[in-house]
Amino acid sequence: MEQPVHFYNHQEEKLAGTLHLPDEPKGGGVVFGHCFTCSRHTRIIRHVCSDLAEAGFIALRFDFSGNGQSQGDFAASTYSKQIAEFQKSMDLITEKGAEWIGLAGHSMGAVIAILTAAEMNRVKAVCALAGRLSGLNATHFFNKRQLKELQDTGRVFFTSRGRPLQLSTTFFADAEEYNLSETIKTLQVPLMVVHGDHDEIVPVEDAYLAQEWNPINTKLAIIPDADHMFSNPEHRLKISKLIVKWFEEQHHGYT
Repeated sequence: MEQPVHFYNHQEEKLAGTLHLPDEPKGGGVVFGHCFTCSRHTRIIRHVCSDLAEAGFIALRFDFSGNGQSQGDFAASTYSKQIAEFQKSMDLITEKGAEWIGLAGHSMGAVIAILTAAEMNRVKAVCALAGRLSGLNATHFFNKRQLKELQDTGRVFFTSRGRPLQLSTTFFADAEEYNLSETIKTLQVPLMVVHGDHDEIVPVEDAYLAQEWNPINTKLAIIPDADHMFSNPEHRLKISKLIVKWFEEQHHGYT
Protein backbone atom coordinates (compact mmCIF):
# COMPACT_ATOMS: atom_id res chain seq x y z
CA MET A 1 0.00 0.00 0.00
CA GLU A 2 1.23 3.48 -0.90
CA GLN A 3 0.32 6.59 1.06
CA PRO A 4 1.49 10.22 0.93
CA VAL A 5 3.30 11.45 4.02
CA HIS A 6 4.80 14.70 5.23
CA PHE A 7 7.50 15.31 7.80
CA TYR A 8 9.71 18.22 8.78
CA ASN A 9 13.42 18.76 8.36
CA HIS A 10 15.65 20.40 10.96
CA GLN A 11 14.68 23.83 9.60
CA GLU A 12 10.94 23.13 9.98
CA GLU A 13 10.42 22.90 6.22
CA LYS A 14 7.75 20.36 5.28
CA LEU A 15 9.07 17.50 3.17
CA ALA A 16 6.86 15.38 0.93
CA GLY A 17 7.21 11.64 0.76
CA THR A 18 5.50 8.45 -0.35
CA LEU A 19 5.39 5.58 2.11
CA HIS A 20 5.15 2.01 0.86
CA LEU A 21 3.71 -0.23 3.56
CA PRO A 22 3.99 -4.02 3.33
CA ASP A 23 1.07 -6.35 3.96
CA GLU A 24 3.33 -8.47 6.15
CA PRO A 25 6.02 -6.29 7.79
CA LYS A 26 9.26 -8.02 8.68
CA GLY A 27 10.82 -5.27 10.78
CA GLY A 28 13.01 -3.75 8.08
CA GLY A 29 12.84 -0.37 6.41
CA VAL A 30 14.60 1.40 3.52
CA VAL A 31 14.72 5.12 2.68
CA PHE A 32 15.42 6.17 -0.92
CA GLY A 33 16.88 9.54 -1.99
CA HIS A 34 16.59 11.00 -5.49
CA CYS A 35 19.03 12.50 -7.97
CA PHE A 36 20.14 16.13 -8.41
CA THR A 37 17.13 18.37 -9.28
CA CYS A 38 14.89 15.27 -9.50
CA SER A 39 12.07 14.07 -7.25
CA ARG A 40 10.86 10.97 -5.46
CA HIS A 41 8.80 10.05 -8.53
CA THR A 42 11.78 8.88 -10.61
CA ARG A 43 10.76 5.57 -12.17
CA ILE A 44 13.61 3.48 -10.79
CA ILE A 45 12.90 4.73 -7.25
CA ARG A 46 9.17 4.00 -7.52
CA HIS A 47 9.87 0.52 -8.87
CA VAL A 48 12.36 -0.46 -6.18
CA CYS A 49 10.25 0.91 -3.31
CA SER A 50 7.18 -0.96 -4.52
CA ASP A 51 9.13 -4.21 -4.72
CA LEU A 52 10.69 -3.64 -1.30
CA ALA A 53 7.22 -3.35 0.21
CA GLU A 54 6.14 -6.57 -1.47
CA ALA A 55 9.14 -8.22 0.20
CA GLY A 56 8.06 -6.99 3.64
CA PHE A 57 10.07 -3.76 3.97
CA ILE A 58 8.68 -0.38 4.92
CA ALA A 59 9.97 1.82 2.09
CA LEU A 60 10.03 5.61 1.98
CA ARG A 61 10.90 7.80 -1.00
CA PHE A 62 10.96 11.53 -0.36
CA ASP A 63 11.77 14.87 -1.97
CA PHE A 64 14.74 16.76 -0.61
CA SER A 65 13.90 20.36 0.34
CA GLY A 66 13.63 22.65 -2.67
CA ASN A 67 12.72 19.72 -4.92
CA GLY A 68 9.49 18.03 -5.98
CA GLN A 69 6.65 18.82 -3.59
CA SER A 70 8.80 19.64 -0.59
CA GLN A 71 9.12 23.12 0.87
CA GLY A 72 12.38 25.04 0.86
CA ASP A 73 14.56 27.00 -1.53
CA PHE A 74 16.68 24.93 -3.89
CA ALA A 75 19.36 27.62 -3.68
CA ALA A 76 19.80 26.72 0.00
CA SER A 77 20.71 23.11 -0.84
CA THR A 78 23.86 21.64 0.67
CA TYR A 79 25.08 18.11 1.25
CA SER A 80 24.91 18.73 5.00
CA LYS A 81 21.28 19.78 4.77
CA GLN A 82 20.34 16.73 2.72
CA ILE A 83 22.17 14.40 5.11
CA ALA A 84 20.12 15.88 7.95
CA GLU A 85 16.94 15.30 5.91
CA PHE A 86 17.89 11.67 5.38
CA GLN A 87 18.27 11.39 9.14
CA LYS A 88 14.77 12.80 9.67
CA SER A 89 13.39 10.31 7.15
CA MET A 90 14.93 7.50 9.18
CA ASP A 91 13.06 8.74 12.23
CA LEU A 92 9.81 8.48 10.27
CA ILE A 93 10.21 4.86 9.22
CA THR A 94 11.36 3.99 12.75
CA GLU A 95 8.05 5.40 14.03
CA LYS A 96 6.29 3.20 11.47
CA GLY A 97 7.93 0.07 12.89
CA ALA A 98 11.29 -0.31 11.13
CA GLU A 99 13.79 -1.79 13.57
CA TRP A 100 16.44 -2.38 10.89
CA ILE A 101 17.22 0.48 8.47
CA GLY A 102 18.86 0.54 5.06
CA LEU A 103 19.46 3.56 2.84
CA ALA A 104 19.44 3.82 -0.93
CA GLY A 105 19.91 6.61 -3.42
CA HIS A 106 20.11 7.37 -7.11
CA SER A 107 22.92 9.58 -8.49
CA MET A 108 23.28 12.47 -6.00
CA GLY A 109 20.98 10.57 -3.63
CA ALA A 110 23.49 7.71 -3.66
CA VAL A 111 26.23 10.03 -2.42
CA ILE A 112 23.96 11.44 0.31
CA ALA A 113 22.98 7.92 1.38
CA ILE A 114 26.64 6.91 1.80
CA LEU A 115 27.54 10.08 3.71
CA THR A 116 24.52 9.61 5.97
CA ALA A 117 25.37 5.98 6.67
CA ALA A 118 28.87 6.99 7.72
CA GLU A 119 27.39 9.34 10.34
CA MET A 120 24.58 7.15 11.67
CA ASN A 121 25.21 3.78 13.28
CA ARG A 122 21.50 3.02 12.86
CA VAL A 123 22.13 2.39 9.15
CA LYS A 124 22.80 -1.30 8.48
CA ALA A 125 23.21 -1.33 4.67
CA VAL A 126 23.52 1.13 1.78
CA CYS A 127 22.69 0.81 -1.92
CA ALA A 128 24.11 3.33 -4.40
CA LEU A 129 22.63 3.56 -7.90
CA ALA A 130 24.56 5.46 -10.59
CA GLY A 131 26.36 7.53 -7.97
CA ARG A 132 29.25 9.87 -8.73
CA LEU A 133 31.45 8.13 -6.20
CA SER A 134 34.74 9.61 -7.43
CA GLY A 135 34.08 12.87 -5.57
CA LEU A 136 31.79 15.82 -4.83
CA ASN A 137 33.10 18.34 -7.36
CA ALA A 138 29.75 19.67 -8.53
CA THR A 139 31.30 22.35 -10.73
CA HIS A 140 31.70 19.83 -13.56
CA PHE A 141 28.04 20.54 -14.41
CA PHE A 142 28.83 24.11 -15.44
CA ASN A 143 30.53 25.77 -18.39
CA LYS A 144 33.29 28.40 -18.23
CA ARG A 145 30.83 31.30 -18.33
CA GLN A 146 28.87 29.90 -15.41
CA LEU A 147 32.01 29.21 -13.41
CA LYS A 148 33.13 32.82 -13.93
CA GLU A 149 29.68 33.98 -12.84
CA LEU A 150 30.04 31.90 -9.66
CA GLN A 151 33.47 33.35 -8.98
CA ASP A 152 32.38 36.95 -9.62
CA THR A 153 28.96 36.98 -7.95
CA GLY A 154 28.93 34.04 -5.56
CA ARG A 155 25.98 32.51 -7.43
CA VAL A 156 25.47 30.43 -10.54
CA PHE A 157 22.21 30.23 -12.50
CA PHE A 158 21.18 27.25 -14.62
CA THR A 159 18.14 25.39 -15.91
CA SER A 160 17.41 21.75 -15.10
CA ARG A 161 14.32 19.75 -16.03
CA GLY A 162 12.62 22.96 -17.13
CA ARG A 163 13.26 24.76 -13.82
CA PRO A 164 15.36 27.93 -13.50
CA LEU A 165 17.65 27.25 -10.54
CA GLN A 166 20.62 28.70 -8.74
CA LEU A 167 23.31 27.65 -6.30
CA SER A 168 25.66 29.74 -4.20
CA THR A 169 29.24 29.33 -3.06
CA THR A 170 27.78 27.90 0.16
CA PHE A 171 26.87 24.70 -1.66
CA PHE A 172 30.38 24.22 -3.03
CA ALA A 173 32.07 25.15 0.25
CA ASP A 174 29.93 22.60 2.06
CA ALA A 175 30.87 19.90 -0.46
CA GLU A 176 34.54 20.51 0.28
CA GLU A 177 33.92 19.50 3.89
CA TYR A 178 33.41 15.88 2.80
CA ASN A 179 35.95 13.37 1.55
CA LEU A 180 33.82 10.82 -0.27
CA SER A 181 36.63 8.44 -1.20
CA GLU A 182 37.80 8.27 2.41
CA THR A 183 34.22 7.77 3.58
CA ILE A 184 33.80 4.80 1.24
CA LYS A 185 37.15 3.34 2.26
CA THR A 186 36.19 3.41 5.94
CA LEU A 187 32.51 2.49 5.56
CA GLN A 188 31.72 -0.36 7.93
CA VAL A 189 28.32 -1.41 6.59
CA PRO A 190 27.58 -3.45 3.44
CA LEU A 191 27.47 -1.34 0.28
CA MET A 192 25.84 -2.37 -2.97
CA VAL A 193 26.85 -0.34 -6.04
CA VAL A 194 24.63 -0.56 -9.14
CA HIS A 195 25.70 1.16 -12.35
CA GLY A 196 24.92 0.99 -16.04
CA ASP A 197 27.87 0.55 -18.39
CA HIS A 198 26.23 3.03 -20.81
CA ASP A 199 25.72 5.73 -18.16
CA GLU A 200 26.04 9.00 -20.06
CA ILE A 201 26.22 11.19 -16.92
CA VAL A 202 28.47 9.34 -14.46
CA PRO A 203 31.20 7.09 -15.87
CA VAL A 204 30.90 3.43 -14.92
CA GLU A 205 34.49 3.67 -13.67
CA ASP A 206 33.12 5.40 -10.56
CA ALA A 207 31.43 2.15 -9.58
CA TYR A 208 34.66 0.19 -9.91
CA LEU A 209 36.42 2.75 -7.71
CA ALA A 210 34.05 1.98 -4.83
CA GLN A 211 34.86 -1.71 -5.00
CA GLU A 212 38.57 -0.92 -5.21
CA TRP A 213 38.39 1.33 -2.15
CA ASN A 214 36.33 -1.04 0.00
CA PRO A 215 36.49 -4.55 -1.49
CA ILE A 216 35.39 -6.35 1.68
CA ASN A 217 32.08 -4.54 2.14
CA THR A 218 31.19 -3.68 -1.46
CA LYS A 219 29.09 -5.69 -3.89
CA LEU A 220 29.18 -4.46 -7.48
CA ALA A 221 26.44 -4.92 -10.07
CA ILE A 222 27.15 -3.55 -13.56
CA ILE A 223 24.07 -3.52 -15.80
CA PRO A 224 24.91 -4.00 -19.50
CA ASP A 225 23.56 -1.27 -21.82
CA ALA A 226 21.85 0.62 -18.96
CA ASP A 227 21.86 4.44 -18.94
CA HIS A 228 21.95 6.88 -16.03
CA MET A 229 18.19 6.99 -15.42
CA PHE A 230 17.70 3.26 -16.11
CA SER A 231 15.12 4.21 -18.71
CA ASN A 232 14.71 0.66 -20.08
CA PRO A 233 11.88 -1.12 -18.21
CA GLU A 234 13.74 -4.43 -18.41
CA HIS A 235 16.74 -2.87 -16.70
CA ARG A 236 14.55 -1.46 -13.93
CA LEU A 237 12.96 -4.87 -13.38
CA LYS A 238 16.35 -6.57 -13.16
CA ILE A 239 17.84 -3.91 -10.91
CA SER A 240 14.88 -3.91 -8.55
CA LYS A 241 15.09 -7.66 -8.08
CA LEU A 242 18.83 -7.43 -7.40
CA ILE A 243 18.41 -4.67 -4.83
CA VAL A 244 15.50 -6.30 -3.00
CA LYS A 245 17.33 -9.61 -2.80
CA TRP A 246 20.44 -7.88 -1.48
CA PHE A 247 18.52 -5.96 1.21
CA GLU A 248 16.77 -9.19 2.19
CA GLU A 249 20.15 -10.87 2.62
CA GLN A 250 21.49 -8.01 4.75
CA HIS A 251 18.36 -7.93 6.88
CA HIS A 252 18.35 -11.69 7.34
CA GLY A 253 22.04 -11.70 8.21
CA TYR A 254 21.51 -9.01 10.82
CA THR A 255 18.52 -10.61 12.48
